[in-house]
Amino acid sequence: MTQNKFDFKADFLRRINETKRSRWIRFDIVNIIFFLWVAWLGTWWVALFSILLFDIYITGYIPLTWWKNSKNPIVRTVMSWVDAIVYALVLVYFMFTFIGQNYQIPSSSLEKTLLTGDYLWVNKMAYGPRVPMTPIHFPLVQNTFPIINTKSYLDNPQWEYHRLKGLGNVEMGDIVVFNFPAGDTVTVKVQNPDYYSIVQQVGKEYVVANPDIFGEIIYRPVDRRENYVKRCVGLPGEMFEIKDRVIYNDGKEQAQPENVQFNYFIKLKQGRLTAEEWDELGVAVDDRGVTRDMPDINVAPLTPQMVATLQSRPDIDLVELVPTRPDEYIYPLGYAEKWGWSQDNFGPVWIPQKGKSVELNDSTWAIYNRCIRNYEGNEAYIDKGTVYINGKPAKEYTFKMDYYFMMGDNRHNSLDSRFWGFVPEDHIVGKPMFVLISFDKDKKMLDGGIRWNRIFKDANPDK
Repeated sequence: MTQNKFDFKADFLRRINETKRSRWIRFDIVNIIFFLWVAWLGTWWVALFSILLFDIYITGYIPLTWWKNSKNPIVRTVMSWVDAIVYALVLVYFMFTFIGQNYQIPSSSLEKTLLTGDYLWVNKMAYGPRVPMTPIHFPLVQNTFPIINTKSYLDNPQWEYHRLKGLGNVEMGDIVVFNFPAGDTVTVKVQNPDYYSIVQQVGKEYVVANPDIFGEIIYRPVDRRENYVKRCVGLPGEMFEIKDRVIYNDGKEQAQPENVQFNYFIKLKQGRLTAEEWDELGVAVDDRGVTRDMPDINVAPLTPQMVATLQSRPDIDLVELVPTRPDEYIYPLGYAEKWGWSQDNFGPVWIPQKGKSVELNDSTWAIYNRCIRNYEGNEAYIDKGTVYINGKPAKEYTFKMDYYFMMGDNRHNSLDSRFWGFVPEDHIVGKPMFVLISFDKDKKMLDGGIRWNRIFKDANPDK
C-alpha cells in the first residue's frame, strides 16, 4: 500500500516536471479567467472544477485525448472533428449565456427604430447575465430543434433564478430583450396567438379536446420561452397609464420615441398608392392594409414624419388616425373590456415592485394573479372575494420580484404588455446594442435585400 502511494506520488511529480512551459502558461491564463468567472458567479463550490483544468493541461490522468494515440487514421480524423465541435459548442454556450448573443427581429412591433429582418447583438452583461435556469440545453436554438421539432433542452435539472452583477439596471426607454411571459404554456401546433388568448377566444375545454388542431399543451421553463424585444415604458413601483395614446408615469407625461407609429386611414382623391410610393414612404408590404368595407381606403402605421409627408401631397384626400376600442384581449383578459381599457387608453395600473405590497380584492386579483401564481410560484385562488395564498386567506401580497411594462413603438401593431401584462425581472435577457446585419424580406438579395446602411447601427438611437 505504501509502495502504491509512493508510485502515484512519483508519477504525479514526473507528469508535472515533464509538462512544457507553454502548457503551464496556457493553464495559468485559463485558470485566472476561470477564477474570475467563479468570483463573478458568486458560487465558490464551482472552483472545485479547477482540479479538472489542472488535469486537462498538466497531469493528463483523464484520457480525454485518447484518440490522438489511435493507430486508425479514420478514428483520429473523426474524433478530431468531434473534439473541435464539442469545444466550439462549449465556448458558444458560455458566450451566449454570460456575454451576449445575436437575435433576429421577427415582427414590425418596433418599427421604425428596429426593422423586421434586423439581426441584433444583445449584451447580456448590461443588466447582468442570468445563471442558466435550464442548464442542459443546446446553445444554438431557443427551445425546439428545427425539422425534427423536438425540445432542445432537458426539463431537469431546474435551477433557481439568480442574476450576476451587471453594468446597470433596466432604465426608462431602454429597448430590452426578454422571455415572453405568456409563453409559459404553449399549444405546440398553434403558438400565435398565445395559449391564454386562444383559451379566452374558444375556451380551455375546446383546446384540450382538439389536439389535432392545437397539438400538445406543454410548459416551458422561463429561460426557454420565446425571446421578445420591446421598449421599457414603465418601471417597478410606478403608476402607469395611457390616455389618448400618451403614456403617463406617476402622472408625468412620457415623451414619445421619435419614430413612434400609429395606424392611419389613408385615401387618395383618385386611385391608390403604388408599390413604389409605399416603398418611398417606408411602409413594409405586410403593413399595407385595406379596410374591409371601403377598399379605396388603406390602413398603415405611420410616424409623425410620414404623416406630414402624406398631408403635404395635393392628391391626398384623407390621413386620419384609426381609433381603438375596448378589447376583450387587452390585459387583464376578461376584465379590461368592461373597464373600458384599450390600446390607446389603458390603466391606471400600479407596476409591481420587489418588497412592496398590494391590497387584494376582485380588481387587483384580476391584474396581479398571474404574477402571484405563474411568476412567483404560489398556490393561489379567489373565492367569494377572498384571496387564498398557499392555503391561507390573504388581504395583501408582497412581491418577490421587480416587474416592467414593455411596449412596441409601432403602437397599434404590437402585442405587448397591454395584451399579456407585466414582464418579471427573471425574464429579462439583455440589451440590444447594435445591428449586426439587416435583410429586407420584401426585396431580392441582390436588389436591396441587404440593408447595408443598417450594419452596426445603434439599436436604440432614442437613448
